[in-house]
Amino acid sequence: MDHTAIVKGPRHQKIIGEFGELLICNWLSRSGFEVEVIDHTGIDIIAYHRGSDKRLGITIKSRTRTGDRENSSVNVFSYQNGKDDRQKALDACKAFNCELWIGIYVEATDYADLYLTSEANYDAKYRKPKRAIDDWKMGPRHLKTYASDPAVQHLRFVFQEGNWSW
Repeated sequence: MDHTAIVKGPRHQKIIGEFGELLICNWLSRSGFEVEVIDHTGIDIIAYHRGSDKRLGITIKSRTRTGDRENSSVNVFSYQNGKDDRQKALDACKAFNCELWIGIYVEATDYADLYLTSEANYDAKYRKPKRAIDDWKMGPRHLKTYASDPAVQHLRFVFQEGNWSW
């Protein structure tokens, strides 16, 4: 089997979505948060930190990007065809008394990036108003900007071929 390419199985989208959620749960749990994956329109995770009394409602977007698509943006909120994904997430956060955060997990052939930032930070620095879709840019210039932003939490995973084969 060629380990230099990603060949997606038929359930890959579901698996990668759950994987992104669980990675963020692990990250937050290791940081002292109580965390729960929820099945609610608009948000995927609720996290609570006792020390700061901070409550986060997190929407997660997980994607696999291969080949020439590795720098493609990730859609965060859509406003197309009567949708308002942002408002759904804000309504869910209001119901759970929490602050909206955005999590992005993008895996490419050799690495994966996990980002977490508040909606307020996203809006102030990265959102382009009046667009049909809010997105998270993945081009080299944008990745450099995120790396210098202390309000964007980031983890990078590097995939290395080990002693495994099919």
